[in-house]
Amino acid sequence: MNHAEQIAEATREIFSSMIMLEVTPKQAIERTDSTFTNSISGMVGLAGSVKGNLSIHMPESVATAVTTAFLGMEVESIDEDVCDAIGELANMLAGAVKTAIDPSGSEIKLSMPSTVYGEEYRLDCQKCGVNVLVPFDLDGAEFSVELLLSDS
Repeated sequence: MNHAEQIAEATREIFSSMIMLEVTPKQAIERTDSTFTNSISGMVGLAGSVKGNLSIHMPESVATAVTTAFLGMEVESIDEDVCDAIGELANMLAGAVKTAIDPSGSEIKLSMPSTVYGEEYRLDCQKCGVNVLVPFDLDGAEFSVELLLSDS
């Protein structure tokens, strides 16, 4: 199974079972623009035999809708609850991808999840060998999950 398939399968499963939302993966692409606008990104680092980062990028409107479904409480803007929910999603996705890459679970360690959000921010990767971004459709809105792995 390739990385795009791993991301698509893990994302569909987590959204379906944990948030009760159906998402549809689109064709994987390589991100060329590192600027995000009115968005939030949840990130988890990978270290050990594989080094990199798994991120979930969501526009504010998608992040608040997902958080509302995830927590069962109305959320209208990015706040601490949204940061926690999107960070936890990144953590679950990174865990699923880690398991697919390293079935023994002993070769890769995950960092604590972190989030960044704002009106405009950039996320760049130094020395990325693998750059896979899978866009997803959620009721006509789009978000993406990205895996960046170091080439060194």
